[in-house]
Amino acid sequence: MDRESFSFVIYMIHACANKWNRMPTEVYRKLQSVECINCYLVPHYDILHTQGTAYLVDDIREYLEVRGCTI
Repeated sequence: MDRESFSFVIYMIHACANKWNRMPTEVYRKLQSVECINCYLVPHYDILHTQGTAYLVDDIREYLEVRGCTI
């Protein structure tokens, strides 16, 4: 993971935490448990970082729900 994608992942963890009223550590654990960071956010950084934050938070929520992870 390079510096730009790392910063993006941190930003998205905090954006999700703020939207879902959760601690960033809890969001990180959930994203890690379903491989969201390594299999979705980092590999697709080039496309995802051009999208709006609200869209991405909703997209991440859907990613989690499809994999059976509740928020």
